[in-house]
Amino acid sequence: MSSFKASHRFARITARKARLVIDMIRGQPVNTALVALERSPQRAAYLVHKLVRSAVANAEQGGAIDLNQLEISKAWVDEGPLLGGYMRWRPSARGRAMPYRKKTSHIHVELAAATAAAEATQKAEA
Repeated sequence: MSSFKASHRFARITARKARLVIDMIRGQPVNTALVALERSPQRAAYLVHKLVRSAVANAEQGGAIDLNQLEISKAWVDEGPLLGGYMRWRPSARGRAMPYRKKTSHIHVELAAATAAAEATQKAEA
């Protein structure tokens, strides 16, 4: 079985915040994950929801596969570069300046049929 991927690169959210949402849906069936993401209050849930829907659209376009059998087999978040490539400075008290960083992240989701995902985890455990 083939897997279907989608990625959102240079997402304007920190990797730490996005990982909280990704950890919530990893290994779940797609329908369950989409419902959980719709009800989640985190800002990253909106981005991940769009990403999972994109991966489902890729699977639908890819060929004859039952969309109800899809499962989120892999999901991970990598840190991206700082927005603009450098730190910014904010004025502070007593004539000083304090740095702040505008962080980005790369969010990746991979879907597979439920049976194929179970076989992959069994091979990894062995």
